Amino acid sequence: MTVDFDGGRVSSDGGAVLVGRLDRSYGYLQRFSSCFTDHRDADLIEHSLLELLRQRIYGLTLGYEDLNDHDQLCRDPLLASVCGKRDVEGEHRQRHRDQGKALAGKSTLNRLELTLPQATAAERYKKVVADSEAIETFFIAEYVRSLAKDTEAVVLDLDATDDPLHGQQEGRFFHGYYGDYCYLPLYIFGGDWPVLAWLRTSDRDASDGAREKVEKIVAALRKRFPRLEITLRADSGFCRDGLMSWCEDHGVHYVFGLARNAVLQRELADALSQAQALSEADGGAPARVFHEFTYAAKTWERRRRVIGKAEWTQGEANPRFIITNRTAEGHAGRTLYEKFYCARGDMENRIKEQQLDLYADRTSTATMRANQLRLWFSTLAYLLLNQLRRVGLAGTEWARATCGTIRLKLLKIGAVVRTSVRRVAVHLSSAWPWRSVFEEAAVRLAVQPDG
Repeated sequence: MTVDFDGGRVSSDGGAVLVGRLDRSYGYLQRFSSCFTDHRDADLIEHSLLELLRQRIYGLTLGYEDLNDHDQLCRDPLLASVCGKRDVEGEHRQRHRDQGKALAGKSTLNRLELTLPQATAAERYKKVVADSEAIETFFIAEYVRSLAKDTEAVVLDLDATDDPLHGQQEGRFFHGYYGDYCYLPLYIFGGDWPVLAWLRTSDRDASDGAREKVEKIVAALRKRFPRLEITLRADSGFCRDGLMSWCEDHGVHYVFGLARNAVLQRELADALSQAQALSEADGGAPARVFHEFTYAAKTWERRRRVIGKAEWTQGEANPRFIITNRTAEGHAGRTLYEKFYCARGDMENRIKEQQLDLYADRTSTATMRANQLRLWFSTLAYLLLNQLRRVGLAGTEWARATCGTIRLKLLKIGAVVRTSVRRVAVHLSSAWPWRSVFEEAAVRLAVQPDG
């Protein structure tokens, strides 16, 4: 065996061509770029705004969480080609020191995140301004766009999670429940689709601001689907009178967890006794009895339907409650709890994918604004991989794989890259076991979607 370094241009990210094809077919990054104002002189720049955004977000899909990685990635002709560069080897860069680097380095990309909202063309370096309101609207619009024309009902899952801080950052507060200094981002998903990712400080209630965000999403949904049935689903952290009253006043359904208290447990006492008897009669097997009643906390304006789960398991009581404005007709309590409410757990898997696979917790810059932009970059990277899973991998063995598995199996493949005046040729391994899956996904992703 001999080893040398004369193999030519080799990339470890051959699957990047799938990400690029998906993006061009659906136009995500093109539309996302319209949320930024570029004050740079077009005659002097070498990296367009769209190329910078593609490089940063494609990099996240490929597993490069840190901006420092791009000081090496800027030499990758495959990534350069996918990002839209014509000079994929950087041979014609203006400065001699930049030749051989087709893409931007970490310093240039960092300006995307650090530009102040009031920046103008007079700034020396940081001139690309992100419009926060437009970006938030972008993600909502993409969700609405993704829905089939005959959609009759949607479920929006809400959840808050911790995002540990990395030092003395803006918005630094200690959260007692998580036992750490952290941010408290609010996520809203429609199934596996990311609708909202809002970075918040942790000195607040989990539901803070949720009503205003839901109102915006509902308005966008009903503009396209006037008769759409909308249901909110969340844990007890969102069981707040203001949000429930708004839903009731605007024809939106909700199914929320309800934190147990002495009043609720007294109401469920008889059902718990029944569950205990059933469990003991069955040799200690878990037993459940469901009981419905109406309930109103002291600060609420009205009484609401509550479904109590009286469960006896492992020799002890395990009572749980949900609250809803769904009527009993057609929505039996047991089914609503077991089949509908418990399904919200899948949203936690989506949040884990964003944080673990797409680095949503890499919010280590000094300001909240820059960290929010990083969270949005991560959200868009997740959207790309999720759409690759939904469309390109439907019906394959990777149809339900995590984003991390998709990256490992389908994107991180060695590729020999040869360039000529007319084309970039990418050569993948003849012995690669997932060739058929790759080819099928490439064909599917090349089709322009409706709408």
